[in-house]
Amino acid sequence: MQIMTGHLSIGDFSRATHLTVKTLRHYHQIRLLEPADVDPHTGYRRYTVEQLPTAQVIRRFRDLGMPLGEIQAVLASSDPHARNERIAAHLGRLEDELGRTQRAVGTLRDLLAPNPAAGSTDIELRSTPAVSAAAITETVDAQDAVAWLQGALGELYATLAAQQVPHNGTAGGIYTDEVFTHHRGRATVFVPCTGPVRLLGRVSAQVVPAAELAVMTHRGPPSEVDRTYAALATYVARHALAVDGPIREHYLVGQRDTADTTRWRTEIAWPVFLTGTAGEPDPQPGGNPNALPPETDNVPDHSPDKNVPSP
Repeated sequence: MQIMTGHLSIGDFSRATHLTVKTLRHYHQIRLLEPADVDPHTGYRRYTVEQLPTAQVIRRFRDLGMPLGEIQAVLASSDPHARNERIAAHLGRLEDELGRTQRAVGTLRDLLAPNPAAGSTDIELRSTPAVSAAAITETVDAQDAVAWLQGALGELYATLAAQQVPHNGTAGGIYTDEVFTHHRGRATVFVPCTGPVRLLGRVSAQVVPAAELAVMTHRGPPSEVDRTYAALATYVARHALAVDGPIREHYLVGQRDTADTTRWRTEIAWPVFLTGTAGEPDPQPGGNPNALPPETDNVPDHSPDKNVPSP
């Protein structure tokens, strides 16, 4: 039997790299790590010791969750800058995922040890008048809601600027029950403005109806907005008279203001019937809850999902 100096059988190569024989065969099939020699009669694979570092690099990348296709592109590239860009992009995705995991862990810990003092002191009862606005109304799936909101807001502000119509209030959203109950429903995003808006693309002129609302501010990214919704729902159930009508959101600080999601501020507004009792503001004319349903009746059949936008 001929001895091939500097060559390792697939079994020895497996032991040396901690990659299973099955994995090495798969890497051969997809041409990620091809053996240096394959016996034409037996099919036995042999590797060189010079291939050990490559196998170790592949294993490290796999430990970091890099897809095989990306690893293949990194190894095949002769341009060090291109290789480094691919590696840096994957590390950036890992850091983003780690950040999401850390935020989820922090939220779970807070939920396991809730602060009984938090809640109603942060809630305001408010009557809002009807306002003229530029608006976009569509049906949107939950998984697309945040991206849809950001795109719609960008289009609204760009349209107002192009038509030289000043915006004069906080942008907001109106979301039908289906957005929450079916993760697909009709949503309207609007920007209050001072003049008439011409129909252009998805943008139309609408009047946002007056409403009576219980309002609580969510601080942070949209992924954690469910906690604010829960706190607001608890308050409304215990202290206010809820009425039928769409949920509203007002986007105080969002992507247009800062890329730091921890600084985002979104008001969540739940429709209620204000009784004018002590400590509560009297409803303004036109703020009767019966005026809320037209908020969704006057717009075409479109909508998103809730977990929704919060820029």
